[in-house]
Amino acid sequence: MLAGGAEAQDWRTLRERMLAEIDATYAETRAETGLAAMSPRVRAAMAKVERHRFVGPAERPLAYRNHPLPIGHGQTISQPYIVALSTDLVAPEPHHVVLEVGTGSGYQAAVLAEIVKRVYTIELLEPLARQAAARLAELGYGNVEVRVGDGYAGWPEKAPFDAIVVTAAAPAIPQALVEQLKPGGRMVIPVGGAGDIQRLVLLAKAADGTVTRRNVLPVRFVPLVPGK
Repeated sequence: MLAGGAEAQDWRTLRERMLAEIDATYAETRAETGLAAMSPRVRAAMAKVERHRFVGPAERPLAYRNHPLPIGHGQTISQPYIVALSTDLVAPEPHHVVLEVGTGSGYQAAVLAEIVKRVYTIELLEPLARQAAARLAELGYGNVEVRVGDGYAGWPEKAPFDAIVVTAAAPAIPQALVEQLKPGGRMVIPVGGAGDIQRLVLLAKAADGTVTRRNVLPVRFVPLVPGK
């Protein structure tokens, strides 16, 4: 990469290429997801957040490829398409308060923070939580709060949430998260064991508290590990 403004332009060019790849994947999966393209809000957020700042130096040249990358501790930063899709599926609004389960690098939280009022994000692994909190603060995301904790338990003190985005696969949808979802809210979560076929599930809670769920796509995520 070149220095100064040339480097910034290079990263922008790579981000634009990433957006084009995401657009193509949306088109390919339209029948399954029901979404033909990124919403304007999600596209703007994906165009703005600098993914290369959320990976280590060795992975930085690959930061804008449309696939997951390792971030240490056996964890990954999710495929950009999945980040965009998960964000779109919960239909974020500027006044929303959102819970993220599985902070990882902080990339998904940053994308959400570009759209919504407040993001609360939980990470079980303390080193990752500390790194993500420092990175998000450095990048100016003052509307994100990071907590070390058990994602299965959610964040009851800050509930209810307009939306919940889970970035690791659970064998079943945790009831605590369902209870912390506001009526009218949506949750997206990968469901399935590490060796099973996982499904990205969209859960919607009606105004009367009735919950419906829809399998969206087959996916592969790291497991959501319960706290001790």
